[in-house]
Amino acid sequence: MELARSLPDESVEHVSERDLQILEFERQWWKYSGAKEQAIRDLFDLSPTRYYQVLNHLIDSPAALTADPMLVKRLRRLRETRQRARSARRLGAEN
Repeated sequence: MELARSLPDESVEHVSERDLQILEFERQWWKYSGAKEQAIRDLFDLSPTRYYQVLNHLIDSPAALTADPMLVKRLRRLRETRQRARSARRLGAEN
């Protein structure tokens, strides 16, 4: 996380403090008691739907990849897996 802060601004787009907090949360959300959705509301004052919209935009950004490459790549893989599963279910439902 310190890497993004130490790079010159011209080398990567800016990662906001909230974006860094979201990445940190995704790295260790299971440490929070209760449901993830409730933790999202409590910590970020966002609905889960809006949070995931922000997260999806964030993990597509080069700045996030620079800030935390392993986490962003893992989140991208998880997203792709879910997208493939949804597509397979849709294709199965159409047949």
